[in-house]
Amino acid sequence: MTEEHARLAVLSDIHGVLPALETVLAEPEVAAADRIVLTGDITAGPQPAEVLDRLREEGERVLWVGGNADRELVEYRRGARTDIPDPIGPYAARQLREDQVDFLAGLPRTLTLRVRGLGTVLFCHATPRDDEELVLVDSRPDRWAEVFTGLDPGIGTVVCGHTHMPYVRLAHGRLVVNPGSVGMPYGRPGAHWCLLGPGTDLRVTPYDIPAAVARLTAECAYPDIADWADYFLHARATDTEVLAAWGPKAGS
Repeated sequence: MTEEHARLAVLSDIHGVLPALETVLAEPEVAAADRIVLTGDITAGPQPAEVLDRLREEGERVLWVGGNADRELVEYRRGARTDIPDPIGPYAARQLREDQVDFLAGLPRTLTLRVRGLGTVLFCHATPRDDEELVLVDSRPDRWAEVFTGLDPGIGTVVCGHTHMPYVRLAHGRLVVNPGSVGMPYGRPGAHWCLLGPGTDLRVTPYDIPAAVARLTAECAYPDIADWADYFLHARATDTEVLAAWGPKAGS
């Protein structure tokens, strides 16, 4: 019989921001969860090697799913691409050790678990079929039908990340959960994550953002780190702006 988990902590889109990750891992309910599930874009940011090392300290408690940004770092390091759309991407790729590149290359694109109260849950980065496809809280039903094509009918819940904005919604009878972003939130600051089992509980952990900006600026050699940290940690991109920009591609 497949193991059923009572309580999972889900962290997505950490993007190499170690201070944000540390504040979430310090949450008592994260420490008490059966497992920590990562839904991708773990490393593309200012402290990719440090973030990977910290997460791997948790051992088998962490269950991993790779995201498009993790894949891009691997492809860049292995010569499969010469650029990365995210400006900080090449810097992040160069910070990774070879063993870390190999580790990222081996991450699965999806993960299926049984969770108490939610049944069979599929974890992915963007959508079940693609690691950079866009769906949003206001995507139309026909868009959700499209991205669910071929999905096992026994999967009643889909947990995704990628868009850095938390939400819970129903789509064609399936519960869709996006925990938001730990390291690069859109809409409001803080480290966003969620608890699963027996229900869904979206969380945001506040932390000292000015101190985190100062720490990243001091510890990271990326040339534009001060501006990068100020913009993303303060969540200066609003949810309204992002929804408007991505809506056409996401079928909103």
